[in-house]
Amino acid sequence: MNPTLNKTDFEDLTTNLKDLAYSYLEKYSPSKQQLKIYLLKKYLLKIKGTKSKKEVSLIIDKIVANLEKNRIINDELYSDSKARMFLKRGYSLNKINQTLRTKGIDSKFIKKTIDKIKDNEIEPDFVSALKLCKRRRIGPLRPEANRELFYKKDMGILARGGFSFELSKRVLSLDPNEFKKLIRIS
Repeated sequence: MNPTLNKTDFEDLTTNLKDLAYSYLEKYSPSKQQLKIYLLKKYLLKIKGTKSKKEVSLIIDKIVANLEKNRIINDELYSDSKARMFLKRGYSLNKINQTLRTKGIDSKFIKKTIDKIKDNEIEPDFVSALKLCKRRRIGPLRPEANRELFYKKDMGILARGGFSFELSKRVLSLDPNEFKKLIRIS
């Protein structure tokens, strides 16, 4: 093998992957793990070079480390912003935790984020459960005749949302007028 050919091939691959990373970062704000997966998939599907997965993953790790060093990508900020967005949508703290774990965020960042939410918000799970009920039109928003018929279904929706049994019972037993007052406050 000609070592100069290998060097240019390596430089071309690194340049291609950097360009892909920058174009992806222009459109989205991913976590480190999401960017690594994206670049590896692009290499395997589009570029299809002669390098092994191990060599390519080392190159990708260097690119991501450089982006992190230059503060272009930051998992802590990503964790905070995603958690705030999920909280506005009505996600429970359990569901936020699980979602951030699937995105590849380090557990120390997740713990910091959830601690910030607990410090800043008053009963974040209760407020999120109210928002979920409003969005899905369940629980207190159902007509009084249908509430008992759909009680199990509503409990299932809240359980899949990551809310505890006691909290779900508390939200579903609210009076519709009280629910409307609480929604205005939150």
